[in-house]
Amino acid sequence: MSAAGSAESQDLTAWTLKKASEMLRRKAVSPVDLTQACLKRIEQYNRPVNAFITISGESALAAARDREAEMQRGKWRGPLHGVPIALKDNIDTAGLRTTGASELFKDRVPTEDAEVVRRLKNAGAVILGKLNMHEFAYGATSAVTYFGAVHNPWALDHISGGSSGGSAAAIAADLCYGTLGTDTGGSIRIPSSDCGTVGLMPSYGRVSNRGVIPMAWTLDHVGPICKTVEDAALMLGAIAGYDELDPTTADVPVPDYSRAFKMPVSKLRVGLPRALFYENLDPEFAQAADAAIEVLRKLTSGVTDVQLPPAVAAPVIWGPETYAYHAKWLTESPEKYQTATRTQMIRSNEVKPDVYAEARRQVDLARLAIRKVFTMVDVLATPTLKVPPGTIAASLNPPLPNRAANAPNPGAGGGNPWAFDVYGIPAITLPCGFTKSGLPIGLQISAAPFAETTMLAVAHAYERATEWHTRRPSLRDGA
Repeated sequence: MSAAGSAESQDLTAWTLKKASEMLRRKAVSPVDLTQACLKRIEQYNRPVNAFITISGESALAAARDREAEMQRGKWRGPLHGVPIALKDNIDTAGLRTTGASELFKDRVPTEDAEVVRRLKNAGAVILGKLNMHEFAYGATSAVTYFGAVHNPWALDHISGGSSGGSAAAIAADLCYGTLGTDTGGSIRIPSSDCGTVGLMPSYGRVSNRGVIPMAWTLDHVGPICKTVEDAALMLGAIAGYDELDPTTADVPVPDYSRAFKMPVSKLRVGLPRALFYENLDPEFAQAADAAIEVLRKLTSGVTDVQLPPAVAAPVIWGPETYAYHAKWLTESPEKYQTATRTQMIRSNEVKPDVYAEARRQVDLARLAIRKVFTMVDVLATPTLKVPPGTIAASLNPPLPNRAANAPNPGAGGGNPWAFDVYGIPAITLPCGFTKSGLPIGLQISAAPFAETTMLAVAHAYERATEWHTRRPSLRDGA
């Protein structure tokens, strides 16, 4: 099997994950073809973007050959069989270093795969390597990292967002077909909005966190970053499910997410939480949000304003929980953290125990209260962020790791992303426009706990009604 002579596959890496899977199933290409194409593009374009920390070329090709041999024997593991993907570098991979983008863990090689990696491998995915990120996920720029800043493929002097900046940048630059990121305060959706990709944060408990370097156990999520809504659904289907060894997962059946794309949305109700989420928007973001809402209004049964329950400030939760994990190393090897990360982590220890305990209680109450909202509407729609990504230089001067260079206050996006981590509900961002300077703008759609199918249905309907997701950045060879 070879794609060399196929007119349809002149640029294999430009394909969506779904198309790559379909071409593999038809035997128009092989897993080796796709893996070689990705490795070649990584060699050409990773340097200016700096998305990868570790490239596992030899093991990826070996896995691709194994998946190809299985196909020749008639074995097909599913839609991820033979598809090259990459992982945020806080997700453990057996025999492959997992650094958290920190000098502290620069030589750390886990002996076991994270549960999500085990599931991806069982689904037949080919692991290309590990992706750059904001150090220990403790920030929203991906400029604070031992391995150098991640650059936004749409404007190389701008941040990619964070903390899963390498994951979003790799997708935007067509370096692989799918990635995994993590989200504690917006870290899947912020970079996806900034890089014009689709980022999906599942419901809290839908996907196992076991084997992922934690930021905050109460708020951590693992989810996919891809080119399209369907691609994200395919990856979610592979990693979702109960893990009896992870106390954060929920024993809730996992549906066939492909049903979302046959689901009519004309009777679904859209809620607009204008308070907070629509305030102080950049004018271009406000215009894009208004246009997106008009599209949703035509696709669904209507749009109505809703009021959301209070969401405790997420930093009050993630600060103490992050410090609890890092306290030993902050004492023994403080110099191995980036200055901005170390400063902010130490400052997080100033949160008083009674303040943390009350905030933790408020998280539980918010997760109960949010369910009532979905008796009135089926999904919520908000701008993902409020302003475009800033420059890398601006994000490092002064270096405040919990302050995104594309946001006016901690948490990034003026609170739009992190509230949904507190609620524990699924949220997806997808492109809904571009600024005049060519930077992406994201629309966020969310749904009730474990109602990912409904969320995916509306997001897919919007995606099909628009063309924003078809735009790709231009990168110069080796630039």
